[in-house]
Amino acid sequence: MILALELIIMIVALVVIHELGHFLTAKLFGVKVNEFGIGFPPKLVGWKKGETEYTLNLIPLGGFVKLEGENNPTHHRSLANKKPYIRLIILGSGSFMNALLALAIFTGMFMTPRDVATGNVIIQDVSTNSPAELAGLLPGDQIVYVNDKDIHNIGAIRENTYRNLGSQITITIQRNDIQQQISLIPRWEPPIDEGPVGIKLSLENARIIQESYPIWKAVPKAVIEIRNVLFFTWQALLQWLIGEAPFPGSGPVGIVKGTQEVVSIAGVTALIPIAALLSISLAAFNMLPIPSLDGGRSLFALIEWIRGGKRISPAKEGQFHMIGFAILIAIIVVISYNDVSRIIRGDSFIR
Repeated sequence: MILALELIIMIVALVVIHELGHFLTAKLFGVKVNEFGIGFPPKLVGWKKGETEYTLNLIPLGGFVKLEGENNPTHHRSLANKKPYIRLIILGSGSFMNALLALAIFTGMFMTPRDVATGNVIIQDVSTNSPAELAGLLPGDQIVYVNDKDIHNIGAIRENTYRNLGSQITITIQRNDIQQQISLIPRWEPPIDEGPVGIKLSLENARIIQESYPIWKAVPKAVIEIRNVLFFTWQALLQWLIGEAPFPGSGPVGIVKGTQEVVSIAGVTALIPIAALLSISLAAFNMLPIPSLDGGRSLFALIEWIRGGKRISPAKEGQFHMIGFAILIAIIVVISYNDVSRIIRGDSFIR
């Protein structure tokens, strides 16, 4: 129950920060903001300051900003009345705020001192018919590099293999004091308890070091972390589209279940990196060129800009977004059904 409450607070915070981006840039460029709402209607309480009403609503699943004339350019202070590049800034500012939040969270994590176990990563066991066995990895091999990246702990192996699911990686091992390189492809859907490569690892000669980075190193590392998340998501979508991997996304039900699994293993502090990952996902998803999303509306502004100010009929654009919204809701229902089916089957959401 406590976790569910914390999740709701986290999701509302992420959405409110997203909407705050739209709110601030709309105010900056003179677009009238009719309402800034936390949660979704019905309205519980509201107060008006200037021309904007601020509301607290019953359904605690996010928030919204209601701008004047999103598809209707007749009002001189409407969003649709603004030049295309201004609309692009306003529409993209929500995702920008989410990306900025993720950057701040990851930067803070890299700056915070933490204990890290380091040592020699040794293969203890190799699963039958796994990519590791087929490539020739053996128990007793020490993993030195993955794609030329030094390996000093087991977490580094997981990070580099999950980042390259379905793509070839090169593992440098040390066997009988001789280094050799072995190439393999981490699989998308491994058997239970085997992992993408099919190896069990141990850490020998382990020692604990305290690791942290100054801000000028933490920020670039945070940028790389965001890039890696986006790249992995893109790779997962491509693999799904060609039929070589399961659908990589989850709906609200799957997010809650996956978060519960992570917290049960890593503790409640795991909500911090989860917030960063969800913030990145929210930023990327909203900028997809899907009708009714910020990316879909941005597409119309971009087309108008390319056409030298000649816009598509507001009525047609409104219909386009209405149909797209209906399709989006249907997709969410299907994904949620799939999430519930996975829960009934007992599938893990973090494998």
